[in-house]
Amino acid sequence: MNNLSEIIRREAAQRGVLSFARFMELALYCPVHGYYETKKDNPGRHGDFYTSVGVGELFGQLLAFQFAEWLEEVQSAKCEVRIVEAGAHNGRLAKDILAWLQSNRLELLDQIEYWIIESSARRQEWQGETLREFAPRVRWFAGFQSLLQERTCHSSPATRHPPLRGVIFSNELLDAMPVHRFGWDAQNKKWFEWGVAVDGEKFAWAKIQPSAFPARHSLGDGGSLQPSALESVLPDGYTIETCPAAESWWREAAGILERGKLMTIDYGLTADELFSPSRTRGTLRAYFRHHAGDDILANIGEQDLTAHVNFSAIQAAGESVGLRTEMFSTQSQFLTGILEKASKDNFLGEWTSAQARQFQTLTHPEHLGRAFRVLVQSR
Repeated sequence: MNNLSEIIRREAAQRGVLSFARFMELALYCPVHGYYETKKDNPGRHGDFYTSVGVGELFGQLLAFQFAEWLEEVQSAKCEVRIVEAGAHNGRLAKDILAWLQSNRLELLDQIEYWIIESSARRQEWQGETLREFAPRVRWFAGFQSLLQERTCHSSPATRHPPLRGVIFSNELLDAMPVHRFGWDAQNKKWFEWGVAVDGEKFAWAKIQPSAFPARHSLGDGGSLQPSALESVLPDGYTIETCPAAESWWREAAGILERGKLMTIDYGLTADELFSPSRTRGTLRAYFRHHAGDDILANIGEQDLTAHVNFSAIQAAGESVGLRTEMFSTQSQFLTGILEKASKDNFLGEWTSAQARQFQTLTHPEHLGRAFRVLVQSR
């Protein structure tokens, strides 16, 4: 048994049953031992999963072109603009974005800073190594609150709120936030929450008593875990996940945005799509050496855990704090639109066979084009 398993085992023994959200949080983010603390190269050919960043530099170049357009919309002589990335992992995407701006929008680059929201000192170190050549214009913050506090301390009372103009974005971050997992009891017509308990040398699924979890978890579109229209047809044991952490994160990000865009790219579905006859076990998956598995409680600290983002809930969270939804599309539609604009001005240079292959992988429905969704909101 590894150190991480023992940490989870002790906490589960103390509580009796852990919520799955807590199990997932420890498995992925436990200091020193968590999956994302120890796996610097988990994306890519030699890791556990593929990402758009790993396809090549074209993904970052297309984002950079779009970000430059958005930044120019909100730029003024009196206000500085920023690009804020959350969940930058090893810094590769940030490097691709900054390199393109350096080559194609140097005047704009000279007027902005690139901020990274990263709570892990170890991951900050990885990112710093990757971004060494851009060090003067990259800054790190442990979270939105630390960013807000620093801006408040160095601003006059008249300019303290809100603190930021620019672009805040994440790529494959929300799908790795801890989720609660619920099952449907068809006989009693009610939901129960799945937790994790110790079973000998292993971990096992266990039901949490109804009093131990909130009565309502948002599904977006005004829905909740109280489906009157569906309760007569949902099969026993039907499983679904909710992620209050992602909704809270989105509202917090919106809270520091004075003017600009808030964007995420991620695996995800709408609330209506989540309730599908073909998806009776939910969307939670484990990824180990490029193979998806259902043994979520195995290989602790050695496999990635991910669940599809409920984009209806995220969209509703942003709109509840005053953001306007500008786009919800597939990655294919989003990147194709950027390419069309960039090609008119030849901002991507002479199109190469390598770029063509990268673009096909990023946009083809059988690769990454349909699986990933893009949500853009603005203020």
